[in-house]
Amino acid sequence: MVISNFYEYQRPMLERIAPVFARTIYEAGMPPYALAEAATLALGEKLGPQAEAKRYVDDTAEEIARLRVTLPASSGRPVFVISLGDSRHFRAFGRDSMFGDVLTRLGLVNAWTDETSYSAAAPVGLEALARVPEASILIVSPLPADVGRSLPTNALWNALPAVRANRAAVLKPVNHFGCLPSARRFARLAMAALAGRTHG
Repeated sequence: MVISNFYEYQRPMLERIAPVFARTIYEAGMPPYALAEAATLALGEKLGPQAEAKRYVDDTAEEIARLRVTLPASSGRPVFVISLGDSRHFRAFGRDSMFGDVLTRLGLVNAWTDETSYSAAAPVGLEALARVPEASILIVSPLPADVGRSLPTNALWNALPAVRANRAAVLKPVNHFGCLPSARRFARLAMAALAGRTHG
């Protein structure tokens, strides 16, 4: 049975069912990508397919490195990565999130520099996105249904510099507490979105 460190308190009960394997990936203040690599290799060793685990770790790093060189040199804007909670508030992903760590590995600057708690800060008022007017904004889906309907006419949202300059994009869903598959998916989606918005 594979668990995260968030479920360690349940280990005694779970061990009555099956052996338990746990590795810490998300730890307050710690970028998680290297921990995800270590967890992948440890799981491969535990289950047997060590070569496959090592190949996946290497392939992921190589893909992110390839994506890093795809953006023009002129596109080095800071980037907010957020999820929307309602029409006036968002969750900001910081350096100790997988999204923030991948941004750094892509050669981009995370526009959110305040403290976070286990990957993110929430709830934060939309006006905070105006603190870095030159930044782009990536919104990780899903959006609450009412927010999706109201966002195009939301006056506060439309007043943000990034929105006015067409530097905001909605990404398809990505598990923000995921491991290397989430890192790869976010890297692909983020770079595709930013490549289409480097002119604003």
